[in-house]
Order: sequence, then C-alpha cells, then structure tokens
Amino acid sequence: MDFALPAELVSRLTELDAFIDSEIRPLQEQDDNERFFDHRREFARTDFEAGGTPRREWEELLGEMFRRADRAGWLRYGLPAAVGGSDGTNFDMAVIREHLAAKGLGLHNDLQNESSVVGNFPVVHMLLAFGTPEQREEFLQPLLARRKRLAFGLTEPDHGSDATWLETTAVRSGGDWIINGAKRFNSGMHSATHDIVFARTSGEPGQAAGITAFIVPTDAPGFSVDFHWWTFNMPTDHAEVTLRDVRVPDSAVFGEVGGGLALAQHFVHENRIRQAASGVGAAQYCIDRSVEYARKRVTFGQPLASRQAVQWPLVELQTDAELLRGLVRKTAWELDRRPHFEISDRVSMCNFRANRLVCEAADQAMQVHGGLGYTRHTPFEHIYRHHRRYRITEGSEEVQKRKVAGYLFGFAGPGRRR
Repeated sequence: MDFALPAELVSRLTELDAFIDSEIRPLQEQDDNERFFDHRREFARTDFEAGGTPRREWEELLGEMFRRADRAGWLRYGLPAAVGGSDGTNFDMAVIREHLAAKGLGLHNDLQNESSVVGNFPVVHMLLAFGTPEQREEFLQPLLARRKRLAFGLTEPDHGSDATWLETTAVRSGGDWIINGAKRFNSGMHSATHDIVFARTSGEPGQAAGITAFIVPTDAPGFSVDFHWWTFNMPTDHAEVTLRDVRVPDSAVFGEVGGGLALAQHFVHENRIRQAASGVGAAQYCIDRSVEYARKRVTFGQPLASRQAVQWPLVELQTDAELLRGLVRKTAWELDRRPHFEISDRVSMCNFRANRLVCEAADQAMQVHGGLGYTRHTPFEHIYRHHRRYRITEGSEEVQKRKVAGYLFGFAGPGRRR
C-alpha cells in the first residue's frame, strides 16, 4: 500500500473545502443559524415539548445543507454511480470523514446526528446489497431525497450487543407475518416513515440463524413509538418502540428469511470504519487546538507549551492519532479489496481505539484550556459527548474486543480452528 494520498483524492479534498467555504459556511452564518452551533445549541436544536426530538428549524437547516451538497455532487460521493454517486471507495470515505471532522464543528459535518456534506448511507448500501428490485424502487431515491426514512430497530430492552438473544418474534399468518416485541434506542424514529425491525422467525435464542429483518411502516396498526430517550447528546432520535400484532406482507422481508444478522453486520461495518475515521479527525482537532492554545496562554510568566505536564499528554495523543490514522486507512483500503468477513477484526480494532482516542483527546483539551475548556463556549464538551456514545453503540468496546479475540485465538474468522 502506498501511504501517500493519491493526487486525485488530494485534489478532491481541495474542491470539497472550496465548496464548504462558498456554499455551507455562508449558510451556517446566515440569519441566526449560528445559534445551532454555539453554547445555546441544546435549546436551539431540541424541542423539549416534543420529547427532546430535533426542532423543525434545525431539521430544515440540515435539509438545505443536504440539498446544496447533493446539487454539488458531494452528498452521494460514497455511493455507486447507479444511484447518482461517485463510486467513492472505503478508503476515500475514511480520508474524507477524517478530513471533515478535523475541521471542527459546523454545518459541513455535524456530530450530533452524523449529518455531513459527504453523506454516510449505510441503509442505502443495505438496500443495494439485500433489497428486492421492488424495495430498491420504493426506497432508494426517496431516501436520498429525504422523502422517506428507514429507521433501525435491533436493540431491545433486555438485549443490546447480544442480538442473537432478541425476543421480538415474527410468525407466518397466511401470506403475511405477525410481529410482536419491543425495541429500545430505535434510531431515526422522530422522522421515520418505516422501521427496519429484526425479529426471530425460527431457531432458538442465542442462534445467529433464524433472525429476519422486516421493513415495517411506522403507521402500521400496532406499531407504537412510546417515547424518546433523553441522551447525553441531545437532541435525541432514539425511541422506545412497541409492536403488538403488527401485520406486514411477505414483501416486507428484507434480505433472506432467517438471515437478518447479515444485514445488521453490513450496517455496522459501514458505520464502524467511518466512525473510526471521524474519531481520528476529531481527536486531531482537539490536539491541534490544545497546542495552539498552550502556545498563546501565558501563566506564571511562561507559555503553557513550555511545561512538560502539558507537552507529554499531547505527545501521547498525537502519537496515538498517527498510529490509528495509518491503521484506519490501511483497513479501509483492505475493505475495498477483500471480503469484509476476513478483516472484521481490523474494523473492530479501528473502531474501539479511535472512539476511545477522541474521548481522551477531548478530555485533555478541556484540561489544557482550564476553566474555559469546561464551558460550552469551547467545542470540546460537545465533541466528547458525541463520541462517548460510540464506545457503546455499533457494538460496545467490550464486544469489539471480543470480536478481535475471536479472530486472534482462532474461535472465529477465516483462521478459525475447528
């Protein structure tokens, strides 16, 4: 692997920066839109009377950002040309996501809900890989145009990372399926028209086979959004959902009957490597701002930067960022060339270490900036709150380590010892 970035990709990054400066930054600064990005953002973004969900004005601003990015050819960059994309590779996307996160907070790449001028569309990739022609016709373009939204319902009140033990069930009834169960932290439910619901259709608890994914309309009789969980990173789109005798046709099956976990794995692979890249970029932002501040801030007659107590933690973080940057890019490069199953452990390595790194970098940035670092007049607490969730979601740190251990000791993966 050549560690120098391809000249074409470097050129695209320059074009991307020019687009952000000409189209997105003025939109952020227009009228009173800056209120969504300063210390008041919880109140500006969050509709407290509507269960803590995003305010309509905030969603409308994001919608305008998406439209501008789509017109300029950036939003779908990582998607195939067949759906209007640029066939951007996993490597391209890792570099771009890191680049955007390293620019700091802004409308170009917002952390709270992962909106970005270069979109991350794991559900679109799922439709392309597993959807029927009818499902692709119904959802692909409407999803990209934000006319429809597919939420993701895997986690349950009693089961998170242990998805093979989920208790939601679906049973055949004539040509239909009847679904009963509950979902927790069901993401995207504040605006979803449909929900991807995982349910056991055969087999025993703990078995990977026998779980099926269904595309369920959120207005189906028996489908209930009970409330939204107020999280560390408000506003929230994570709901508690109950399904009581929800009837869907056989055409609602997403992928193969009994093979639903393959879809879930596809979803998290798409997210994990890009979250890792964003984590490296956000960590680098925290490091860079801390170095800049330490050089300017004078205490006891000397710049903070002259003190080893300030230098050494940042040296450690910079070293980790450099190491992780290489691992993330190498893994993304391999994802473009090898079956994902063969390097799933590398994806987990990238994810849990990068998620931890950015939390440590944000925490250290708060420390270097002193009292100011603890305020919401600096961006570090927001960066910390956003990235802290990734040490739990998309597979907790412990589950990621379990994956790596399975490959390392031959319990799973291509080197599995029978």
